[in-house]
Amino acid sequence: MLPWLLCAVLSVLALFLWVRIRLLQHSLDDVTAQLGERLLSDTNNPIFLSTRDPHARKLAAELNAQLRELRCQRQRFESGDRELKEAVTNVSHELRTPLTAICGYLDLLEHGDKTPEQARYLALIANRAEAMRQLTEELLRYSVAASPEDELTAEPVDLNAALEQAVASFYAALVEGGVTPTVSLPEKRVVRMLNSSAVSRIFGNILGNALKYSDGDFSAALCEDGTLTFSNSAHALDPVSAARLFDRFYTVETGRGSTGLGLSIAKLLTERMGGTIQAEHRNGRLSITLRFPAAPN
Repeated sequence: MLPWLLCAVLSVLALFLWVRIRLLQHSLDDVTAQLGERLLSDTNNPIFLSTRDPHARKLAAELNAQLRELRCQRQRFESGDRELKEAVTNVSHELRTPLTAICGYLDLLEHGDKTPEQARYLALIANRAEAMRQLTEELLRYSVAASPEDELTAEPVDLNAALEQAVASFYAALVEGGVTPTVSLPEKRVVRMLNSSAVSRIFGNILGNALKYSDGDFSAALCEDGTLTFSNSAHALDPVSAARLFDRFYTVETGRGSTGLGLSIAKLLTERMGGTIQAEHRNGRLSITLRFPAAPN
């Protein structure tokens, strides 16, 4: 009789422990699901638990405290980031007027009588003024591209035509810079739901990068899957510097007239439209790869 009683007690105890473990597992799964939701959304709702287990409740309380701190940090970051972008935009606008005036006065001086030394100094001033003007314009474009309030309206974009137009608009500058461009396009039209102005800006910035770093050649290829590859020989670069080309204000010494913002803007716009962009340097060649996947049916 005693062995049967002992077995019954052990069975009841095992069943009780199994139920407790299952309830605890359910609570932990619930915590995991709620934590994922709270991290992805901007909400003040805490993590709720149906169980009365003190250890699970202690875990939930600690997670709620960390979520509150994370929310405060996120709000401070977003506020500071927004203020910084507004400041950059305002500074860019404020610099435009005096820079325009400086360039105008320099142009007047260029047409007047001057000594060779004065001409040399004027050329240096004009060069620096133009560099400041380019930086001002790129700062303004970067602040606009980085602003989530600036909605990129999607429309059907023919990537074949967009790439042809971009290369055609840069053709004279490329040839003048000693760069021979080649373009490879598929027979099938590759159409994606993108913002046409943003696509033009991305292609233009990549072509502008080729003007700075190419050793004399440039190729652009589009595949039917929406992958674009821009490639040129660039012995002045290396894998480390190529990986940093998308960093803000990063420039390579050999880059002529570079502000370090062109490819950063290209990366921002590409990712905002759901695409990816990366740079690779191998065997003396720089390759920038863009991917715009087709929208799921």
